[in-house]
Amino acid sequence: MRVLYLLNVSNSSQLAADSGFTFADMLAPALTDAGAEVTMASPVPAGDTRVHFAPTVSPSTKYRARFDPGMDALVTLIRDRRPEVVVANQIEAAPAIRAALLEARVDAVIAGYCHYLPFSFTDTGVLELDPAMNDLGLGRSVLLAFAAGLAACDRVLVHSSTAASWTTAAAACTSVDLGHKLHIVPAPRDTRLVRDPADITPPDGRATGIYNHRLYAHYGTARFTQLAHRLVADAPVRLTVMDLFGTRSPERVRLDPSPERHLEELATTDGVTIASDRGDRVRYRDLLAGAHFGIAPFRPGCPWSMSVIDCQAMGLPVIGPRTGWLAEHIDNELLFDTDEQAVQIVERLATDAEFYLVHAKRAHASTNDLTSAAVAARYLEAIK
Repeated sequence: MRVLYLLNVSNSSQLAADSGFTFADMLAPALTDAGAEVTMASPVPAGDTRVHFAPTVSPSTKYRARFDPGMDALVTLIRDRRPEVVVANQIEAAPAIRAALLEARVDAVIAGYCHYLPFSFTDTGVLELDPAMNDLGLGRSVLLAFAAGLAACDRVLVHSSTAASWTTAAAACTSVDLGHKLHIVPAPRDTRLVRDPADITPPDGRATGIYNHRLYAHYGTARFTQLAHRLVADAPVRLTVMDLFGTRSPERVRLDPSPERHLEELATTDGVTIASDRGDRVRYRDLLAGAHFGIAPFRPGCPWSMSVIDCQAMGLPVIGPRTGWLAEHIDNELLFDTDEQAVQIVERLATDAEFYLVHAKRAHASTNDLTSAAVAARYLEAIK
């Protein structure tokens, strides 16, 4: 099977913060091991040289990634590679891919992977646009472009049951019939970030928590900051907050200055340490190994989180708000609705060794089915 993997990397200078690239870098070699011939079309190549590389230009903004698919380049690439399957990691690009296949006279299956949903649903079933995609009121247009992408795909892949439910509901709202297109294929865990639970030592009365998510406002960073103040004041805990971006370009800061604003506030909070892995996965592993638990993001539309999986594969219990995929995936004893509940959970993790070790093992076990080989087998089954 010849697979053309169209990867959207919107910030190639900060690959460590791009879960889509990390996903592809782990999955493409596993697909190759399973017998597929994979070409990754991306601004940067995969780490495994067996994966063919077709260089592309990184879109300068998240909106260009959705509204400027580059038809001329698509047609040329498809004519050159003659794929049997085209993977669209930017769902909104699927109609352009279908048109490019038509122009290039190539018959291929289009498989769209919904890494990011530009919407979510409330507990009462109300569709809410993602504010990160709603600058100048563009959210509705992004939603309709996403729906057009679903219609153009032959296969639609999502990370989780929550993502499947939301995607199905959004498709129905926009009169798109998914039929039997939809498949749940979770992302692989990073083999470099897997630790034997037997090697984990519980905290001795004081615990270190880690928050390793993007600090955008739409990730619920203000809500996390509120909790961070409460935890360091009322619980035996210190927090490490990851700076995943470093110095961003002036253009990106102008589009959304919220990460810099939140980072500044967190950096001046007693009991909170700002850390960076500087794009080094070994250093990232060391930072995770130096923590006792993780904190999930407060993003309402969270259909999946690689950072949560990273923590769990290292045997770190992850606490999180009872919402979206987090409520589906995280152990019920570690979910909270209020800051008071979060403080109580963290106090117990810090002081109850038996409780801590039980949840460390459960966290690790929740990722056991996410090996690259297992995920690649599900991926190939879904796209065939």
